[in-house]
Amino acid sequence: MALLRRAVRLGPGLSTSSSIIPPAILISCRALTTKLFVGGLSFYTTDKGLQEAFSQYGQVVEAQVVSDRVSDRSKGFGFVTFASQDEAHKAVEEMNGKALNGRVIFVDYAKPKSDYGGGMPIARGPPNLKNDS
Repeated sequence: MALLRRAVRLGPGLSTSSSIIPPAILISCRALTTKLFVGGLSFYTTDKGLQEAFSQYGQVVEAQVVSDRVSDRSKGFGFVTFASQDEAHKAVEEMNGKALNGRVIFVDYAKPKSDYGGGMPIARGPPNLKNDS
């Protein structure tokens, strides 16, 4: 990301062919504006069903319903990635508040993943015992 910030500071004179920015970074940054969060999904909505519902608004690059790891059951939300920002905007306007598989869905732009400090828990030791003597 520091590389991206440095390139942005250099100004509009950069072209993508001579740019120092790898294409993967450009694609990942663009994906945030074209990736949509879809909430309120039915537990019976599949990736294919989600893709079919949103494909009428543009080219769907990826549609994913998030599932629980243990039960493999839908968590009731998913993500749809469009090829362009205009198509994503059109889908947000048209699909937000509409019914899909019997449930009203909520569509908004996806927010970047934040680090919740996952991984190993912090060892804090045994609790302090208080003596009331």
